[in-house]
Amino acid sequence: MISQTVEYALRAIVTIANHQGRPCTAQKISEITQVPAPYLSKLMQGLVRSGLVSSQRGLHGGFLLTKAPRDLTIWEVVDAVEPMKRIVECPLGLKLHGTELCPLHQRLDQAMQVVEQMFRATTIEEVISAPGHATPLCDDRSVFEIGKNDATKEKKT
Repeated sequence: MISQTVEYALRAIVTIANHQGRPCTAQKISEITQVPAPYLSKLMQGLVRSGLVSSQRGLHGGFLLTKAPRDLTIWEVVDAVEPMKRIVECPLGLKLHGTELCPLHQRLDQAMQVVEQMFRATTIEEVISAPGHATPLCDDRSVFEIGKNDATKEKKT
């Protein structure tokens, strides 16, 4: 239903969101998402051009979301990478159909509409904070714990 490119973009966005406002390098994103570095580099350039992500150069550089995860939807990511095209006329160009879709293409378009509605209604925050033991890309999910002397320590789970 979605392409590998869209899947990779969503993994990258989730990874950046999980870094809670700290820049995330392309190398780290590639490692966590298991997206080949050259492919990821091109994908990240597109996400920067779309305005969903910003990049910082330098020692503490990396990628950041331009919106809070609670304000960024799956739809926005999909639309930035590969906009979904709804079926509004016969894909075969059959003149007999005109603008009226046949039953097959009506059903396909209805399915696309449901997916679009779900993607528009789902934020990245919902995805990364969904309850349960499995979280997106959970091998690298960071947890914060308060230790002695009230110092915050980060540990990997």
